[in-house]
Amino acid sequence: MTFPGISEVTVKGRVIGGGRPSVCVPLVAPDRQGLLAEATAVSQIRPDIVEWRVDYYNAVEDPERIKEALHSLREILPHYPLIFTCRAHSEGGYREIGGETRVALIKEIIRTGRIDMVDIELETGRETIQGIVAEARKYGVYVIVSSHDFKKTPPREEMVARLLRAQDLGADMVKIAVMPAGPQDVLDLLAATLEFRQNHARVPAITMSMSGQGVISRVAGFLYGSTVTFAAGKEASAPGQIPIAKLRAAIEILEKAL
Repeated sequence: MTFPGISEVTVKGRVIGGGRPSVCVPLVAPDRQGLLAEATAVSQIRPDIVEWRVDYYNAVEDPERIKEALHSLREILPHYPLIFTCRAHSEGGYREIGGETRVALIKEIIRTGRIDMVDIELETGRETIQGIVAEARKYGVYVIVSSHDFKKTPPREEMVARLLRAQDLGADMVKIAVMPAGPQDVLDLLAATLEFRQNHARVPAITMSMSGQGVISRVAGFLYGSTVTFAAGKEASAPGQIPIAKLRAAIEILEKAL
């Protein structure tokens, strides 16, 4: 399928926003030993992108220990685009972390120069997001502005509006993940993705419908304009993630049929 042009994001040779969807695998270990073992295993399954979900990490409120772990992580995964995500508890984060603590950590990690992308929730607010975007620009870090709803799928117009708000805040990529109550919700997510991609997008969009019902959006979302899909590594970080080998095989079947 051909879409209007957007500003693609190229990180360590990987193009996000091109024709082929990028596959991202999350790291969710709670400690340094587990994290490095997980990273070693991930390097063997060769995703396109790796995401460190640091909200799972026991030492998340200790920036120095996070930086030490990040240094070791980068020694194992030096060539992989890395997303740093400290997810808000209200949007699926593993633990409750104070807002100011979370934002301060994100900015401090941006300044290390060891990450390629950072994820911040739309609900964080305009001023905070713009401050993170400004900091990220200084260090060559791309910003994903995201929205997650683990209770429902909002109306299609609202999903498009959230993607637009994220884009207007200066995001390099925009993301929305929602929970379906039935098949129509999955179709609404795909329709919102297509509408945004065809009529509004200036940057890559990442969209998904969660849980088992939404798996089709993870497999076929690229046909509607989603540019990144998430697969499970050792463990899933969200409902509906499937192993990377199965995900890639399904995507390849769809690509060959086009």
